[in-house]
Formats: sequence, structure tokens, C-alpha cells
Amino acid sequence: MADIVQSPPQAEVLDTLGQIERQVLWLSTAIVHYANRVRPNPAGMKVGGHQASSASMVSIMTSLWFGHLRAQDRVSVKPHASPVLHAINYLLGELDESYLSTLRAFGGLQSYPSRVKDPDPVDYSTGSVGIGATAPIWGAVASRYLGSHFPGDGTTARQYSLLGDAELDEGAVWEAIVDPGVAELGEIVWVVDVNRQSLDRVVPLIATDRLRGMFTAAGWQVITLKYGRLLENLFARPGGDALRRRIDAMPNPEYQRLLRCDAAELRRRLPAGDEQRDDSLAGLIAGLDDAALAAAIRNLGGHDLAALDDAYRAIEDDRPTLILAYTIKGYGLPIEGHPQNHSALLTAEQIKELAAHLGADADQPWRRPAAGSATARLCAETARRLQRPPVAMHTPPEVPKDLGRTPTGMATTQAALGRALLDLTREAPEAAARVVTVSPDVSSSTNLGGWVNKVGVWSARERTDWFADDAETILHWREKPTGQHVELGIAETNLVGLIGELGATWSRWGQPLLPIGVLYDPFVERALEPWSFGIYAGGQSILVGTPSGVSLAPEGGAHQSITTPSIGIEQPGCVTYEPAFAIDTEWCLLASLARLGRPNGTSAYLRLSTRPVSQKLADVPADPAARERRRRQVVAGAYPLRHAADGPRVTIAAMGAVVPEALAAAERLAELGAPADVVCVTSPGLLFRALRVRQGLQPDAETWILDQAFPAGRAAPLVTVVDGHPHTLAFLATINRVPHAALGVAQFGQSGSVEDLYRYNGIDTDSIIRAALDLLP
Repeated sequence: MADIVQSPPQAEVLDTLGQIERQVLWLSTAIVHYANRVRPNPAGMKVGGHQASSASMVSIMTSLWFGHLRAQDRVSVKPHASPVLHAINYLLGELDESYLSTLRAFGGLQSYPSRVKDPDPVDYSTGSVGIGATAPIWGAVASRYLGSHFPGDGTTARQYSLLGDAELDEGAVWEAIVDPGVAELGEIVWVVDVNRQSLDRVVPLIATDRLRGMFTAAGWQVITLKYGRLLENLFARPGGDALRRRIDAMPNPEYQRLLRCDAAELRRRLPAGDEQRDDSLAGLIAGLDDAALAAAIRNLGGHDLAALDDAYRAIEDDRPTLILAYTIKGYGLPIEGHPQNHSALLTAEQIKELAAHLGADADQPWRRPAAGSATARLCAETARRLQRPPVAMHTPPEVPKDLGRTPTGMATTQAALGRALLDLTREAPEAAARVVTVSPDVSSSTNLGGWVNKVGVWSARERTDWFADDAETILHWREKPTGQHVELGIAETNLVGLIGELGATWSRWGQPLLPIGVLYDPFVERALEPWSFGIYAGGQSILVGTPSGVSLAPEGGAHQSITTPSIGIEQPGCVTYEPAFAIDTEWCLLASLARLGRPNGTSAYLRLSTRPVSQKLADVPADPAARERRRRQVVAGAYPLRHAADGPRVTIAAMGAVVPEALAAAERLAELGAPADVVCVTSPGLLFRALRVRQGLQPDAETWILDQAFPAGRAAPLVTVVDGHPHTLAFLATINRVPHAALGVAQFGQSGSVEDLYRYNGIDTDSIIRAALDLLP
């Protein structure tokens, strides 16, 4: 642990940095002001923005960008400091002036930094608290993985996270920190804006000592930047020890209140709160004029450019680094230190006063530094230093559409995943070499054992497999830099954070990877928000949830997922599949892999099962053309599995593990004089998209699958059945506007046999038959 006492750089350099600091403060404040008080707003709703939260980051970001950042480094900026990032990019010539007036406008600067939507360079999308902060950790792992598999690609340059102290409350932060592999990532640097304020209040107990201990215990270097030069100089004078003791001991709310006091009130309050009644404190402050006293009380390390410079220089690259930079929320603004300043906006009069104080022009808010000035020269030098070469894009290798096998006997879709990955290594080794699987300590229980044995476990350095010679060890844990499986602890947020960054290497470094994250389906919802944010940020990956549903019968309600089948309908940038058969799983997986690592690519979610199903029921066509037609239907969302010879009186649309019940029901319905078609649904999301296109509500999708799976000429009352919530497939009745019964699971499960639970939830064969007969006239 290191406490930084500054040794300032050359005075003229520091003066130039100070001028840039003031300009960044002005621009970031003006960007928010223009959006709220100048730009026309017919609706009258508050646009928003965070002037105070931006102000507390200005010094930290000015020092980093203009003094230490390199072109190969990457930075995640705290969401509410996005105006600061845009202001810096503007000064560096990376953002056109026309965008400065567009914060939170349609097509303009986004509310929070967005890698895919902002017009200027953004390394990491932030805005989902805790997720943006940890993204550079997984970006570092992805970079190292690239470097070990494709020498010359990826980099171990620094990965910075700039985050607010309140963000450390997020569980995702600590899940990442305690992962054992993170302690080896010396390129990770977190700078925490310790302003001790949250949205609603001054936080009374920001225990930085405890934070220091927790990060140190996790193997991090910890640097504390608490006081600036003015205070450090005062501490060295007679009475300085008493002043330090007084400030250190006071609670956060009291300190914040002092920031709102005039000099006379400061002279009264500071000595009055000294429990030791040390007269030297009163004597010390008596020797300061009003301006010096006011400046000193707010002189924290996170606003001292020299101290920040020393902190960045003190970073050691053999372990992660945490810099705790004490700051004031709203520093330099009239609202600084106010407990409710989080979303406060400066008035027009305050903006004019701020412009005068900072040497800006409120009538020409976007004025750049004067040509030829030291400030302009430093901006130009920094822009040249941070200029990144164009990314050389590599095209992903071709993924085969069909591996040529036709499974027989009994099989599960979960087992089919592992088999398909192994087959891919033989049939398409170039594509297989791009696959990287990630699992939260469930590799063996999700049928990835064969794949792990084949490709090995990735590690930055080779480790001894002490069970390599144990004949009874089936899963071999060979850790090496060329491995293709990454094993994490039981933390789903870490898993999806990593596959999101592995899925962004194609756009970040030009090398596409094909990441697959595998976890138990009941925990998909826990991982969904950070995975969704990763998709929003440009990551393309496959998430496999297995086993799923009440088909995981003996496990009980705690492990029986209900709502996950509808994820693909509702999740942008994602295609969902829930195959019924092993061959369907293979085709869906291959199609999903083929969509990764490219512009306009998409992520995928596969919901699999451990229920053994007879593969004969798939009735895969033997004719090559007919087989290809079936494959296209499978990956498009559905296919007719059984046709009633003389036309149906009812149609059963089933998905996943319950397809055998649908087929058995059709057999019995035929005997009852109610012949039924059976449609095997593989992707409700793709079907819903096709339906919206047909209705003129959505562009850019094909509708042919609706005609082949649900032809109007065979329209009949419809029963839908799924091992999940029944609303998932309910929309299918609107394709041909037919009477409909939706069967599924709408309550928590419990332990029992598959037969018991299917019957209990009304998705067994008898329930399907009753629902079908109820629909008939």
C-alpha cells in the first residue's frame, strides 16, 4: 500500500495542464447546460446530465489523458463522467463541434459512454453500474488470450477503470476482484473517485481503510491520494498535525458541510470540533487569509495534478492497482459539496459566472485553445500520441452448416453440444481453433468434459496437471496458454462479462473469437442483465443454459427454470434456440457460431436439456436436398414434424424437451378421429420477428418460415406446449388467427419424476390431448 506525497512536475507543464483542466471543466459543464437550458425542448421534460459527477473526475482524467495514457491503453469511464470524455475527445480533435450540443439528443452524444453509438472514441460502454467498471478486467483476459493463440495480436497494455466510490457497492465488482486469476493481471488499474456522495446523500461511512484492506488482501497494489499540496504544506507547519487529525477524524457529512461555509464559519467550526482542544489548530488557520483557507479545505489529492502525476507513475505492473483518489463532487462549481447536487443543474447566471472564473466565453462555449498556445500544443501532442492505427480486420473462418452425422438411439441436447464441438475440431479445425468456451465451475456437469480434454484449459502460463497419471481421472485439467476453455468460479456475472469481451475482439483488435459460455439455465436470469449489456456494447457470444425447465425433475423448484424460453423474443441482438433433438442442436450451434465475430453479427442463447429423447422421433430426411431443407427450417425457427395425411383438425406446436409428448398426443388424437399436425419450434424469437415483418412492424427479416411451418392452407386450432412459461409460444396463434390453448409451466417446480412434473404442470400427453379436444367444434 502506498500513500502518495507529491513531487510536482515542472511548473510550466503543470500550469499548462491546469489550463486544460479548466477548459475540460468548462466544456463538460457547458455540454450538460446546453442540453438542458439552451437546446429547444418542446416536451418540457428534464434532459438530465451530471455536472457535479463530471466535475469530480476532471482532474483525474486530465492528468491521465494528457500525461500518461498510451495509444494501446484502454479506459472505462464512469457513466456520469461522459461529458468529460467528450470534452477531452473534442480538444484532441476526435469529436466534431456539432456534437457538443447534442448530449442525450436522438443521434447525438449518448447519456453514458457507448462504444457502438457515440460518434467519438469510447473504449468501453458504461452505464450499467458495476459492469462497465469490471469490463477492462475481462478485456485484459481477452487480450491475453488473443496474444497466446495469435501471436502479434492483442496486447498487455494497461486497462483503466475510472469509477465512482458508490459503484464499489455493486456485487459484480467484488465477484470480479476475488476471482483468483485477476490478481495476475498487472495491466489493470482502477481509479476510484472517492467523493463520498451517492445520488441521494453524503454517504456517512465510506470506509476507505476497509477498502484498502480488502483490495490488498486480493493481491492489489493500493495507492491512496487523499490530500493535495496546499494541505500537505499546512500539515508540515506548527498546528498541522492537529489540522490533519481534525480532518481525518471528521465524518464525511461534516466535511461536506464545511465546503458550503464561508471563511468566518470555517474559522469557527474547525477548532470547535477538535476534541483535543489543541490551540495550535486555531493558530494555524488564523495565519491564513480567507482565500487560502477556503482553497486549503477543499484541496484533496484527486484534484491535485502533481499528486495525480505521481500516483500514475507509481503504478507497478506486476499486479492490479487501485488508486483511491479523494475528490469533491461538483469541484469547482457553485454546487460543490451540496448533498443533493447529483443531478443539479447550474442556472444561466451561474454558467456566466463560471465562464468568467474559468476564462471561457458563455456566448462561444465551444471555443478551442488559442492557436500556438502551450495548451493547443499539448492537445496536439497528446492527439498524436494517442492516435491508433486502423484495425486490420480478419474474416472469421467458415463454419460448416452440417457436420454430416445423423444421431440415433437416446440422446440429450446437452450432450449433443459437447459432441458437436468435438466434431467441429475434426471437420473444421480452423473454425474450431476460434472457439473458446467459458464455464463457472460446471464443465463436467454440462457435458463439456470431452471438449476440455481435447483442447485443454487456457492459462497465461502452463501449470502441472498432478492427476495426469491417475487412471481413474476422466476429466484432465491441462492448463496451458494454448488451451481453449476458460474456467471461472461460480459467478455468472464474471462469465458473461468475459464472453462479452471475448466476443468483442473482432472489432477491438481485428481477431474474431467464437465464445461460448455454459451455465445452468436457472442462473441465466442472474447473468442476463450483464450479458445484455455486453451485447449492447458490441460483444457477440453464445450463452448456453443447461439443464433447463422442470425436465430437470429431481432437482426441484430451485433449479427448474420457467421464464428463460422467452428471452430470445425479448432480447435485442440475440437469437434464441431451444432444440428438441441432437441434430437440431448441432445445426443451431453451427448457425450461431457463423453469426459471430463480424459486422452485423448477433449473439445467441441455446436452452438445452438433460432429458434423454429417442432420436428416431426427429425423422431426419435421408435425401440430401430434403435434409438441407430441414436444416434451413431448424435454424429459421420451426419445421413440420408430423403431417396429418388428410389435413389436420388441430395443430400442436411444441418446443424442446416436450416434443415427444406432442408426438404421442398426435398419435392418440388420430385414433380419436382428430388428426393433428405437429410443428417442432426451435426459435420463438425468429418466428416472432418474421411475424412482425409480415405485419409491417419490423424490417430486415424473411417470412418464408411462417409459410412452411404454419401454412395458411393447413390452419387449424392450435395447442402450444413448452417446458417453460406458456406465454412464450402464445403469439403463434396470431399467424393464422386460430383458436388457441397455451400449455406450459406457470408455477414454481418441485422434486419428482419427469412424468410427475409434466402431469402436475399440464404439459404431459394427456393434457395436450384434452386441450386439443377442447378446441374442436
